[in-house]
Amino acid sequence: MDEVNVIGFVQAAIRMSTPILLAGLGGLFTSRVGIINFALEGIMVTGAFFGVFGSYISGSPWIGALFGMIGGMAAALILGFMSITVKVDQVVSGTGINILFLGLTSYLLNIVFDIGAKPSQVASFQDIPIPILSQIPFIGPILFNQNALVYIAMLLVPFCYYVIYKTSFGLTLRAVGEHPRAADSLGISVVKTRYIAIVISGLLGGLGGAFLSIAQLSVFMENMTAGRGYVAWASVTVGNWNPFGILGASLLFGLADALQLRLQAFGIGIPHQFFMMLPYILTMLVLAGVVGRTVGPSAMGKPYSSESK
Repeated sequence: MDEVNVIGFVQAAIRMSTPILLAGLGGLFTSRVGIINFALEGIMVTGAFFGVFGSYISGSPWIGALFGMIGGMAAALILGFMSITVKVDQVVSGTGINILFLGLTSYLLNIVFDIGAKPSQVASFQDIPIPILSQIPFIGPILFNQNALVYIAMLLVPFCYYVIYKTSFGLTLRAVGEHPRAADSLGISVVKTRYIAIVISGLLGGLGGAFLSIAQLSVFMENMTAGRGYVAWASVTVGNWNPFGILGASLLFGLADALQLRLQAFGIGIPHQFFMMLPYILTMLVLAGVVGRTVGPSAMGKPYSSESK
């Protein structure tokens, strides 16, 4: 490919990695307090719907992003109630939430926008070239000619790293995820800390879903997340529970997604469904290669009760 095509390819890869990165960073916070956030798919699809809804009624993509974050937070709080308060198996409750919100958003799409209709031409995020930096040969158009949510997602990576590893709040998160009983004995509220992590996860996951509907596209479609929530959770493991590792895992998926679109455009005589499988196959292969080599928080997936021994 010539330089123009290479630039376009890498630009697309970064855009396609952004919703995975945002949701993955959200999943990082829940994993650090010991919660398996298998509900990221439902959180993202909820954020995607309410992102379009907010943009549709307000005419502003920023309001849409806010609606998406609130919708994602609401979905995440259901996971919090089920896994923290009721102490249901986290994978089971997460799977149930995914099924619930995939169906609910499809229903709301028909109710709000009429059966079979899709809201079109809603206000969406546009690319914002950064002066001077966007003029840098090759690198400039790739990194500094993106939409605002891409910039926000990339800035969140070092910010989340700082919060988790360099602040007392991050130390509290990690203590709850590693030794909740010890944290409890020091006066740290395990339940409160886990709920805070759930809220953060919902906000970021909802923003990742909103990115799909009002930054990558300008419509909401049924099941438009197409498994990206599961990939986001996989990126947390592949990224070794580290924001920069999650960034790398997300970019890997984005590159594979951009590649399958290019392969479809070449008109190779292979059904396009096989190309669409490529990002997910690559994710499974990478995940299979790292399972057993990374060690997550000790309390991962374990409900906590201050009364139990």
